[in-house]
Amino acid sequence: MQNSSLQILFLGDIVSKLGRQGVKRFLHDHRDSYDLVIANCENTSGGKGISKNHAMDLKETGIDVFTSGNHIWRKKDIIPHLEEYSVLRPLNYPPGTPGYGSKVLTLEDGTTIGVINIMGRIFMGNPTDCPFRSIETEIQRIKEKTSLIFVDFHAETTSEKKAMGFFLDGKVSCMVGTHTHIQTHDSQILPKGTGYITDAGMCGAYQSVLGVKSEIIIDTYLTQRPALFEIETKGPTIVSYVHVDIDIESAKTTYIRGDYALYED
Repeated sequence: MQNSSLQILFLGDIVSKLGRQGVKRFLHDHRDSYDLVIANCENTSGGKGISKNHAMDLKETGIDVFTSGNHIWRKKDIIPHLEEYSVLRPLNYPPGTPGYGSKVLTLEDGTTIGVINIMGRIFMGNPTDCPFRSIETEIQRIKEKTSLIFVDFHAETTSEKKAMGFFLDGKVSCMVGTHTHIQTHDSQILPKGTGYITDAGMCGAYQSVLGVKSEIIIDTYLTQRPALFEIETKGPTIVSYVHVDIDIESAKTTYIRGDYALYED
């Protein structure tokens, strides 16, 4: 029997070993509470990209689909296996780019839902097609199969994310922002029923600067000299996530909340 609503868990950017360990621990305790688990894998392996082995390992913990961003190409061994492990790359890369920017999933009760991964253009470095025009076309395509659509918008600036939220309001069920690694406590349901949060945060070293050793980042600010970023490997682990409930009949969000779990050991 089909449920009247979907409970979705979205995990913020997974950063290296601590992030992977934290996600595994969290899913061990909470996976059964959700119909669908989506995770951003942008920084999973060594802080940049995701390897084939890490994708396979994390998928076994109950993650249904991975979203990504500007570091998706860093680990070459995942490229031939993007579809196999349900790893999305941003939709608005040029035609002919390996992989897919969206996926329609059929859940255990037969419900279908589309997941779209899109990337912003402001301060992101990589030139991409317009995210607004690209996603509008993709929404029309997916709606031929399902009215339920979840979006990860991987972008740097709050203004671009907020604009995208209002642009998508009423067109998709929910939009979650990623990339900046700091969870914003502005989760809300927009006027036409789309769930929204500017950034989901990260899963990784709690005592760090976006997952990187703080002393390295401080030194770059003090000296203005470039430095090799090293991922923090010690201390507490934060698992930042977003819980979303979507009404299946209306395809609108009925509840959205950003939160986190903290593991001291």
